[in-house]
Amino acid sequence: KKTRKYCSTPEFAMSQAGAPERDDVRRLVNEAHKPRAADMASLQALQKTQKEKDATVALRRQESISQSLASKAVPQVQLRSIAFKKQPRHVHLPQSPRSRASMEAKQPEALQDMFHDMGDVGLKPVNVYHNLTTAELYEHALKYEKSSHITSMGALATLSGAKTGRSPRDKRVVKDPASQDDIWWGEGSPNFEMDEQTFKLNRERAVDYLNMLDRIYVLDAFAGWEAGSRLKIRVVCGRPYHALFMFNMLVRPTEEELAEFGTPDFTIYNAGAFPANRYTSFMTSPTSIDVSLEHKEMVILGTQYAGEMKKGVFSLMNYWLPKRGILSLHSGANVGAAGDVTMFFGLSGTGKTTLSADASRPLIGDDEHGWGDRGVFNIEGGCYAKAIGLKAENEPEIFNAIKFGTVLENVVFDDDSRVVDYDASTITENTRASYPIEYIDNAHIPCLAGHPKNIIMLCCDAFGVLPPVAKLTKEQAMYYFISGYTAKVAGTEQGVTEPEATFSACFGSAFLMWHPAKYASMLADKMEAHGTSAWLINTGWTGGAFGTGSRFKLKHTRAIVHAIHSGELERAEYETMPVFRLQVPKGVTGVPSEALMPKNAWVDKENYDATLEELAALFKENFAQFRGGDGHLGVDLSTYGPL
Repeated sequence: KKTRKYCSTPEFAMSQAGAPERDDVRRLVNEAHKPRAADMASLQALQKTQKEKDATVALRRQESISQSLASKAVPQVQLRSIAFKKQPRHVHLPQSPRSRASMEAKQPEALQDMFHDMGDVGLKPVNVYHNLTTAELYEHALKYEKSSHITSMGALATLSGAKTGRSPRDKRVVKDPASQDDIWWGEGSPNFEMDEQTFKLNRERAVDYLNMLDRIYVLDAFAGWEAGSRLKIRVVCGRPYHALFMFNMLVRPTEEELAEFGTPDFTIYNAGAFPANRYTSFMTSPTSIDVSLEHKEMVILGTQYAGEMKKGVFSLMNYWLPKRGILSLHSGANVGAAGDVTMFFGLSGTGKTTLSADASRPLIGDDEHGWGDRGVFNIEGGCYAKAIGLKAENEPEIFNAIKFGTVLENVVFDDDSRVVDYDASTITENTRASYPIEYIDNAHIPCLAGHPKNIIMLCCDAFGVLPPVAKLTKEQAMYYFISGYTAKVAGTEQGVTEPEATFSACFGSAFLMWHPAKYASMLADKMEAHGTSAWLINTGWTGGAFGTGSRFKLKHTRAIVHAIHSGELERAEYETMPVFRLQVPKGVTGVPSEALMPKNAWVDKENYDATLEELAALFKENFAQFRGGDGHLGVDLSTYGPL
């Protein structure tokens, strides 16, 4: 193979000065925080498959080239005004204090503010790249990161290092006087406390690491599409991959908005390539994701998984929005031709992404939303879709969104053709694709709409005892919202041999800041104020539990969703299901009537009754931790669950 040749220049020679010291630092980092593979070369070897010289691969290559040539042009992401003076994207800052101050003074006011904010925490980088374009970030990733490659469809494939998923046990929240009474602490809470001094130590560690780098990337963007309910977010990081990821996931500013950005509402210091000190107070591993609401900052150490930034912003919005009377929700949302909005709640494997992606209903967003006085809005500017097992025929919207500008995390691809093998889990099962929401052909831009007409709570009941659809009262909606139920099945995780109930409060417990009852109470108030209907849909098993029965057909679930949107289920007759006391319709167009009441589909009726009681007991056991609602509820919701 050809070797790449480099020209020796004075600038190159200067960049090598101090290389031994940087090598020592990198060696210490690797010793303290070893990746899953022995070295980066091993990770890169996992990323690439061996060449397969058979007709199937040849056909895949031919199809890939055809699709690439036929793909539509990438939409304009960042709006620009020709009449408006653009901000410089690259600034070199001398290390001499006097020369540095002189250089900073020559910058536009917006950048002067940025350097002032950095200086307050001791951040004094040599080269700053501010809000680079997608193409520029591609160039930097390919130049400076050996793990970055362009795939056959134009996406940027990269590696997140040793961590290929979130580290929820390493999330820390500073317990400060202003917010400590608001935060959900204790049993079941995802918020592990730390003190302000430890936060400052970790921030200092992150800043010291960022100061050592030859270059840093700064991104200024927004969380939230609704102008009056958005936060200004600043991301400071050392990897172009991280900058491009957040460029996709946040709402991108125009040139005018960028010039007037000012001081951010929240700043993320991502030093994930450098580990936390395990002997520092409150640390339990080399990984730490720390949030200070008082300082309005987040510090990341010991993990390069980009999803930590995305969910860190969502955790912040889960605190900030409810404090302003806006309900934050972990949900998908779409809108009909008449302006009727439907929100979809559901844990992994329930069909939330599939059902919210409806060709006849534009997509508002796939994961995070706010519900305020004017309606719902997407918190994000992009989508973060699972890529494992992705196929064009099953999820065409996602498949077609993978093109220039998309970030593919931890995927495997062919060494020569760069065709991605979406079925490969050599590196991780959690392969992901991050892309701007404009890449979805059916996206509703701007990503905001009116008040929801329907709320659909999805579960995948592997016990096979819940109905395919049930209409919920306001109190039942609060109960099932707090419960956040689904089930794991055998084979999905190591050690799971029988159906296993899983509960995640508000369908996103890991990201909650307030007690779940706070969100449930707000949900009930908004449902009542706007006449919103709530439904429970089971996409799991019927006629028996997993291994005996069969999973509900997708066409039947889609028929149920259509009946909700058409108003058919509002006019339907209902009967009460025993134990869970759910209202089940007697008929739904396109759905077999015997499948609606679960017991009718079971051959062994006694086994059904026993399994129903078993699941009811699990619901009651889980809900016991929320009894009382931490003062947010005016009613004992446990009486609206199973008997």
